[in-house]
Amino acid sequence: MDTPARLIPLLDQFDWACERLTNRLTGPFVDSGNGTDVEAPVLTDEEYLWEPVPGCWSVRRHSAGPGQGATVLTGAGEWGRDTAPFPHPSPPPFTTLAWRLSHLSELLVLRADHTAGNHTMTRGEYHVRGDAAGALADFGASAAAWRAALLGADDAALDTVGHSTYPYGSDPEDPFLDTVWWVNQEVLHHGAEIALLRDLYRVRGGLA
Repeated sequence: MDTPARLIPLLDQFDWACERLTNRLTGPFVDSGNGTDVEAPVLTDEEYLWEPVPGCWSVRRHSAGPGQGATVLTGAGEWGRDTAPFPHPSPPPFTTLAWRLSHLSELLVLRADHTAGNHTMTRGEYHVRGDAAGALADFGASAAAWRAALLGADDAALDTVGHSTYPYGSDPEDPFLDTVWWVNQEVLHHGAEIALLRDLYRVRGGLA
């Protein structure tokens, strides 16, 4: 099936955003945006779980219980991600790199399932990773799953309201093209947040 013309620029943007974020986390270099390569060391477990300020939301072992302000650790397996039911805390808690990367991977793989899979996967079934290498592999697999779901969409699907039945957003009420756009901005803005956290980790304590 040919990729709809309307989808091509969004697919290209998604690919570039994922590639740039992956390079930012795995190195050895990332494109600075001005043609200069910037060194990017591989993400370590210490940095993945680094809490820059008190009261961060992060990923934690279920046996340890949720962090400050959270009421639930969502996810299957040994680890879960801090969360709380609506209404969420205000102002929002500061979230770690682990929290943000886990959130991205979860939303990608769940949306893939609710678009081109069984339409049944829940946040509670998603396996949160407590190590950097596992989280990086999970992001790659989740991004590939969402990309495959996009490649299965024709022009009619792009206009179909509720083509994605993802239950944790407005997808069931939105044309699928709007969902595709939304997922791209999720990768872009959380990718930028993760990049900033990497910079802060690098200069923590005044170290360059």
